[in-house]
Amino acid sequence: MKKIMFNDKFSLTQAVLEGRKTMTRRIIKCPRTFRGEWVAGFNIHRSPSDKKIVGFPCMYDADEREFDMGEILPKYELGEVVAIAQSYQDIDNYYYAALRRKTSIHGQIIDELDLVDIHDIIKWKSLRDDLMNTPGWTNKMFVKADLMPRHIEITGIKVERLQDISDEDYMKEGIEEHLKGIQYGFPSNIGYIGQYPFSNPREAFSALIDKVSGKGTWECNPFVWAYEFKLID
Repeated sequence: MKKIMFNDKFSLTQAVLEGRKTMTRRIIKCPRTFRGEWVAGFNIHRSPSDKKIVGFPCMYDADEREFDMGEILPKYELGEVVAIAQSYQDIDNYYYAALRRKTSIHGQIIDELDLVDIHDIIKWKSLRDDLMNTPGWTNKMFVKADLMPRHIEITGIKVERLQDISDEDYMKEGIEEHLKGIQYGFPSNIGYIGQYPFSNPREAFSALIDKVSGKGTWECNPFVWAYEFKLID
């Protein structure tokens, strides 16, 4: 199983876990070489009739000849179940909260903590001490996908320019409407002061992508994989 990481500084992992973010865009990158030959770049193919992008990007050589079988494939496939990367410490806090909930008597399902299987909690407790001494305890780059408790399923994949994002997709990317029709923003882990209010969702998303992917990313307008997904647990 693969894992996927979302930015924590701007609370995007939490937005995914709460079902408020159901899309992510990742810049398309091609390898330096393919079958021993230097890769000069990639082509995007469009339908002659409606100019819509079709298929996947195809790499080409220094003479601009496309490589046979040189398609760049997305990291995640349609229908694939992917683990949401979280530090082991965050997962420990999650299971601890679930255990506390299960030891209280309320008699009804309130949120996802009530749905955590007690056997998963017991299994986690058996692993906890060893995991505390690994880099993954505080850094989710080093965690194992099969130990992650939360997952998404990829429900859609498309190729497009970053700036071609639709009005509907802004909100799927986790942009929030603070005041209906006049103020938009995105969360951060430093409270309201870090939510960066904007007058429209496009401004909010362009600012967010520059903070997550690096200053100037929006202006460069790269081709991206636009993944749509649903939270499954």
